[in-house]
Amino acid sequence: MEYAGARCVFSSEWDAHAQETYAANFGERPAGDITQIPLADIPPHDFLVAGFPCQSFSICGERKGFGDARGTLFFRIAEILRDKRPRGFLLENVRNLVTHDEGRTFATILGRLRALGYHVHWTVLDGRTFGVPQKRERTVIVGFRENHPFAFPKAGFRPARSLSDILEDDGAVDPRHFLSPRMKAKLRARVGEVPEAPAIWHENKSGNVGVNPFSCALRAGASYNYLTVNGIRRLTPREMLRLQGFPETFKIVVPDTQIRKQAGNSVVVPKMEAVAAAMIAAIEQPPLSDRSVRPRPRRETASLCQEACL
Repeated sequence: MEYAGARCVFSSEWDAHAQETYAANFGERPAGDITQIPLADIPPHDFLVAGFPCQSFSICGERKGFGDARGTLFFRIAEILRDKRPRGFLLENVRNLVTHDEGRTFATILGRLRALGYHVHWTVLDGRTFGVPQKRERTVIVGFRENHPFAFPKAGFRPARSLSDILEDDGAVDPRHFLSPRMKAKLRARVGEVPEAPAIWHENKSGNVGVNPFSCALRAGASYNYLTVNGIRRLTPREMLRLQGFPETFKIVVPDTQIRKQAGNSVVVPKMEAVAAAMIAAIEQPPLSDRSVRPRPRRETASLCQEACL
């Protein structure tokens, strides 16, 4: 949102390591558990940006949805929208949110947002469409208090990057990231003829190995184990951040295990940048019901990130 011209006025994150990374890169330490922060302590804002935990809805988890305590964080987001009445919001979650519980979960979410008086738009966007070599399909939900003309972006602003742009030279990679001879032989036996590099080898739950010129979606807990570079080594933390579109200047200040978790929980940065720019462009247009209304020039953003798929 700041890339698109807004200014963040509040952030919330309950994971201590994620707070440390955020503070090092953005100059402020986020407030803690958003469910424990009084609504009065959240400042007024024009946009609310949030990612509620995806584990409750992901095909990689148990898919308990609102039956999982983490899944109920959405209702805290709804409380903030009701109390603060921002001009718009941007929410992100896994693709499976749309079909979870035969669509009932998503219908509940959309119904609640519309009941709060928002005009709601949603779609599923893939990271590859926005310039990163990662197949990361995520549900994106946008809402406006007034019916501003809005369309989701078709592409991003940055030049597309291939795996060749993302991956480091093997000679510069720490030896700890390389597979053992036994593991390397195991993967090669499953793949057969060694494919052309560069490629990301993806071992699924069934033990089958797919080879692609892009990465499958990073995950918070398992990417380091199921994704390999050319079948010989794991992705480095910096490579994972590049796959999500983070700039080279993004500081890594936590252990590898934590930055891998954070990269797996992140959004594709250029994708969300493009969505944010589309939101700003929309809100600066008069609402469809009244073309005479002038947009306000001031924009403020509150960011809520709690064990989020951000």
